[in-house]
Amino acid sequence: MIYVTSDLHGYPLDSFKRFLERVGFCDDDFLFVLGDVIDRNGDGGVMLLQWMMMQPNVELILGNHEAMLLACNLFFEEITEENIALLDEVQSQAWMDWVFNGAEPTLKALSELRKKDIQMLHDLVDYIREAPLYDTVYAGERDFLLVHSGLNHFEKHKALSAYDPNDLLWHRPAPDERYFEDVLTILGHTPTAFYGSPHRMYRTPTWIDIDTGAGSGYAPMLLRLDDLHPFYIEQQ
Repeated sequence: MIYVTSDLHGYPLDSFKRFLERVGFCDDDFLFVLGDVIDRNGDGGVMLLQWMMMQPNVELILGNHEAMLLACNLFFEEITEENIALLDEVQSQAWMDWVFNGAEPTLKALSELRKKDIQMLHDLVDYIREAPLYDTVYAGERDFLLVHSGLNHFEKHKALSAYDPNDLLWHRPAPDERYFEDVLTILGHTPTAFYGSPHRMYRTPTWIDIDTGAGSGYAPMLLRLDDLHPFYIEQQ
């Protein structure tokens, strides 16, 4: 079976693993995580990322929060007021954007990781750097496109590789926005409450949003692509 989740935003690792166990996720299954594992809550998702790195059947798709992390080149040096002051204008703006969007718990956890295991820190950043912007998969006799935020400036015959990364990381599609008719797009980034479906997935004819608000302290969901069955944490 193939599962998808998104926008975990520091959700506790133990709780997430229990959720996977409850839905029956096993070594023969595969999980795609559509970005934004980090920031806002708990340890900022650092333990989640470390766990994901070790799983052969879990793939990270890059989210805008991971992209903000990569835009800040501070992880190979101790983060201090002094080296922040040395940033140029572009780097300073990237830093402020990330902090404004909830970086504090992630930065704290990364700083602690740097002190304990700097090689793991390097490996973690490399893992994020290698994450793709999108992936495609076939399940349940249907083709899927998996991407963090949707497809800004969508054109039916435009190659996915031709999109600007920001068009795949920061877009918030309108409810009537349509993508491929023969490929169902699965995305996150925009909490489904924005579409009037709080804490439940939001489905349109050509795309499904699965960001159920973990960034705001609610629970993430899982979507099984084989039959489009949603799983919610409060369900027993």
